[in-house]
Amino acid sequence: MTARNPRHLPFFVYGTLRPGEINHDLFLRGRTVSEEPGRLPGAVLYDGPGYPYAVEEPGADVRGELVTARPESYDRLLLELDELEECVEGDPHGPYVRVERDVVRRRDGAAVRAWVYLAGAAVAAGLRADGRRIEGGDWLTRGLSGPAAS
Repeated sequence: MTARNPRHLPFFVYGTLRPGEINHDLFLRGRTVSEEPGRLPGAVLYDGPGYPYAVEEPGADVRGELVTARPESYDRLLLELDELEECVEGDPHGPYVRVERDVVRRRDGAAVRAWVYLAGAAVAAGLRADGRRIEGGDWLTRGLSGPAAS
């Protein structure tokens, strides 16, 4: 058995990369070892044009999946996800930045270090000012509450 590269962190996905969403099959199907429910503490979720943005904010959580990539798929998958999210390592001005954060696994409450794509600084500022927050922090249940959801 080969040793796992310590830089090969799992990914925390919370929007279109989640199972059943449009980008899951395009990017993740057949390239993961595991996908399990988790939550990102200290962040809120905003509705973007067709996709969500997680923005750091104490006291809230974002729901999603903790995805562990197959070792042989990891490097290429990381490049593809950075491209999908328009993320350039070290550039805080893009729409998303990839950062290390602790994600809590739902099954046992353990904190796992993972890559997370958060809104870049300018996008986050705009969303905080006048974005539409997704209550409950779960992209899959957006729009399912309130009078129109009956």
